[in-house]
Amino acid sequence: MSTQSFANHTRWHAPFHFFVVPILIINLIWSVVDLIRAPGWYSARFAVVSLALIVLATLVRLNPLRAQDRLIRLEERLRCQRVLSPTMAAQAENLSEPQFIALRFAPDEELEEIVGAIVAGKLSKPVDIKKAIKNWRADTFRV
Repeated sequence: MSTQSFANHTRWHAPFHFFVVPILIINLIWSVVDLIRAPGWYSARFAVVSLALIVLATLVRLNPLRAQDRLIRLEERLRCQRVLSPTMAAQAENLSEPQFIALRFAPDEELEEIVGAIVAGKLSKPVDIKKAIKNWRADTFRV
């Protein structure tokens, strides 16, 4: 596996992104076409179930990611308390969840500088925070 960086840090879960999602989308389209061609309760039921399957797959994917984001936020808050000066750590408590999540890629040596830029308003968007990191700290556990 190559070294993780801003350019390649996005994770694709092949079974989900390249099998489950396409199959569910094709199934929904197929069921809607069937509903249009032969309107009725039977075809409507399949269209509704197809839509429900897409919603279910989305929730099955997003809910664990939200839980993982909460853990990342906790880990980064603890790291800020450990690595940053007390004043900067207190200011870091006001960072948003997306900002904390973006900080997970910053090494300890760059953390104070990047948090300072966030607090000063120079960086606010997660993508800008990630781009500001010079020595990327890989996060290979995210799915």
